[in-house]
Amino acid sequence: MKKIPHGTCDSHAHDPCYLAWLAHFNACEYYEAHDALEVLWLRTHGGDRDFFKGLIQIAGAFVHLRKQREHPSHAKHSTRLRPAARLFLRGKDHIAPYGPRHLRLDVAAVCTLCETLAHGIQRSGFTENPWNPATPPHLTLAA
Repeated sequence: MKKIPHGTCDSHAHDPCYLAWLAHFNACEYYEAHDALEVLWLRTHGGDRDFFKGLIQIAGAFVHLRKQREHPSHAKHSTRLRPAARLFLRGKDHIAPYGPRHLRLDVAAVCTLCETLAHGIQRSGFTENPWNPATPPHLTLAA
């Protein structure tokens, strides 16, 4: 049986901020997903705080990928792949202890996604963006 960090709250699975994070994430609105969950993260004191921090970091990584894809030759946006890879790995490290499933989210699958994307970016020498707006990741919550 997994050890759930002290102070987790099952009601967070139905919190409007958590659900908004998911909806924004699945709509490729990663900055908005980040902002929606930050509200919940700031008011959470206890075990779910690190989980939310990790999901915020993962949304932030996708912000970097999207900006780089949209503006590949822009001075600032063209350098976003390295911080994206770093945020994927940091986010994964924050959510992994909650796996394999937490707050109805398949944490193990999200961790695998983060590792795959980060390692792909690293293997390319930080030159290839794996995010494709035609086939973005889609996350679901279990019933």
